Amino acid sequence: MPLRVRSPGWRANRRVLRGIVLCVSLAIIGHPTANWDMGRIIDTAHSRYGALGSADGRLQAWAQLLQNTGKQSEQQKLDTVNRFFNQQLAFKDDLVVWGQVDYWATPVEALVKGAGDCEDFALAKYFSLRELGVPAERLRITYVKSLKLNQAHMVLSYYINDSSDPLVLDSLTNDIVPATQRRDLLPVYAFNAEGLFLIDPFTGEIRRGDPKQLSRWQGVLKKMRGEGFDIGAG
Repeated sequence: MPLRVRSPGWRANRRVLRGIVLCVSLAIIGHPTANWDMGRIIDTAHSRYGALGSADGRLQAWAQLLQNTGKQSEQQKLDTVNRFFNQQLAFKDDLVVWGQVDYWATPVEALVKGAGDCEDFALAKYFSLRELGVPAERLRITYVKSLKLNQAHMVLSYYINDSSDPLVLDSLTNDIVPATQRRDLLPVYAFNAEGLFLIDPFTGEIRRGDPKQLSRWQGVLKKMRGEGFDIGAG
């Protein structure tokens, strides 16, 4: 009989808020952004994919967003980035887009396809906000269960400080609201800036996890380096 894990919710326990099952340090794995040369990145996309058609417009629009949004407040950056990817990408399953059950796309791959699933939206928003200067410790790529859809889902969470109720950036809506107002989402685990940990949902005990669990994240970093992004080693 499988164990039934009772979730304490978004705010019941700060350690749980930072990852009920798995917490991954993006800083430890490698600094994800450092003054991207978007011209070179777009040129690399052209050399890889040939004529991009409408995808070129999406990539150029992304470059303009990164260039023009840097002086906005963090709240404005959240709203701009959330709306941009929600408008530019159509939600489609990995099997439809990539012919694979679970594929983590880079922002370039997602924009070239013009489509992605929930983790592709969350990753693209995460990398964009990091490039715009939002600190890694304020962002959590968070796996949740969508109670309305009765399926796994991924969102990006933003913490203004350690004690704050996180704001949720979701591919399903342009509205950014506190997590406690998203009663349709049940947090499962998250990437954060405190290392790779496994947390016992019953005792709250934290222990080191297997680095092999970072393989998909490492794969995204490797692909982005190949696309021309200046990203440190994982």
